[in-house]
Amino acid sequence: MSIPPPDKGRSPRISPRCSPCTSPATARRFKDDIEALPRDIEKLIYTDLLPFDITGAPETREFLYRVADISATFVEKTFDRGTKILDFHQPEQLKEVLDLEIPAHPLHLDQLLHDCRDALKYQVKTGHPRFMNQLSCGLEVISLGGEWLTAAANINMFTYEIAPVFILMEQVTMRHMRKIIGYKNGDSTMAPGGSISNLYACMVARHKMFPQYKEQGLRVLPGQLVMFTSVHSHYSLKGAAATMGLGTDNLILVPVDSKGKMIPTELDRLIEEQKSKGNIPFFVCATAGTTVMGAFDPINAIADITEKHKLWFHIDGAWGGGVLLSKNTKHKMAGVERSDSLTWNPHKLMGVLLQCSTVHIKEDGLLIECNQMSADYLFQQDKPYDVNYDTGDKVIQCGRHNDIFKLWLLWRSKGDSGFEKHIDHLFEMTTYLVEKLKANTDKFELLNDEPELTNVCFWYIPYRLRSMKAGPDRCKILGEVQPILKGRMMTAGSLMIGYQPMDEHPNFFRNIISSQAVCRDDIDFMIVELYRLGYDL
Repeated sequence: MSIPPPDKGRSPRISPRCSPCTSPATARRFKDDIEALPRDIEKLIYTDLLPFDITGAPETREFLYRVADISATFVEKTFDRGTKILDFHQPEQLKEVLDLEIPAHPLHLDQLLHDCRDALKYQVKTGHPRFMNQLSCGLEVISLGGEWLTAAANINMFTYEIAPVFILMEQVTMRHMRKIIGYKNGDSTMAPGGSISNLYACMVARHKMFPQYKEQGLRVLPGQLVMFTSVHSHYSLKGAAATMGLGTDNLILVPVDSKGKMIPTELDRLIEEQKSKGNIPFFVCATAGTTVMGAFDPINAIADITEKHKLWFHIDGAWGGGVLLSKNTKHKMAGVERSDSLTWNPHKLMGVLLQCSTVHIKEDGLLIECNQMSADYLFQQDKPYDVNYDTGDKVIQCGRHNDIFKLWLLWRSKGDSGFEKHIDHLFEMTTYLVEKLKANTDKFELLNDEPELTNVCFWYIPYRLRSMKAGPDRCKILGEVQPILKGRMMTAGSLMIGYQPMDEHPNFFRNIISSQAVCRDDIDFMIVELYRLGYDL
């Protein structure tokens, strides 16, 4: 693609041919301000609504409609490529713009509606097609509808008696996920994020090897427990080692190859080394989709080693687990059924609204054995139904948010075939991006020219560095340029891509495609916009 000299006056507009939601056929233009409530209720306060005023149903409905309208307008703006991803302000500036103080007395409903508007006005639109900053990008409208209903129901997921529909829904969905993984039986739970899902796996693994630990603690251990994961794994494994009392020094980091994959022979060597020191290996974590490079560790080779040493084999598929949904990509996790547990976050590659994280255990009964505390004020055994449907006692938290409905509803809307198309689209867009970067090698340099997932890591090369010889000086300047360019993106509000250093590599961009809204025009826009914003750096 030939790129003309940059027009520094404004961002280029690219016709959104592939996105009907931004078609000019939309007659109504977006408004920055909402109308005040009708004069007869504009000065009402919270006590004029249900449940405080039993006659306040019409006012309650009207207020909620107005809140929903603010939210729906935000959604429409999110998919309008003509709007900014964010209206960026420095923290001190934002404090001046927003009134965030807690008042001594009730505020009127019209002020609360303005507060709702302002909260979204300065918020990043993570569902914008050109927001490619995080692993969790995009906005699925069906999932949003599920989240709205979930908030209205406002239930806790610890017992069947208060969440009968959602408990059954969770069981059906988790069973379906285990079937896709290849676990014939097993158990699952939803957790507040992949970090806690990984912690569950570590705890269950320890319980499996040392079931007396639950009651007796450290004294039952005949030596120091150690865990293993790759040097490119998610930092939550270090957090789990610290939380469980092992200490981060006893999480052994295994070297990776040039593509970011764990080296199995190194894993085997390090296990033997720890055994020779008198330590007790018990847990190995492979990563299916590393956070930065998107690499998949070789599952079958690692499974051979864990079986040889009789260790628990966990897979952190928080990011990459969604590849299991497509016949074109599931080979990346070949051997997943040999694992003992798997973390899988539908709020990432599958596009479900935050938060939505699952952990699946191949052996049934271990979650409840490991975590059960039998609080008789919640988990009575003489209830008028099968108490096995009470899920609260198999998790470490008491209150548990209803994260299932938004996942279940989205899956119902797409079906398995729709999710396969979903995953395939993300990979098609990733391939297109790589092709565009390779077609502009004077302006971009790829770190991973054959990405395994939708992480595309690259450097933008400003004009003054294009003729500079490779070496420490160029490397240093290159690492300094990327954060400055990121700052310009945020100020312009036109694009958001994350950056970071890794190993010996200086700061580089890590572009993530996990939004269904991304189309080829957005990628074309990104190439041109990076050039416009960074040409003179």
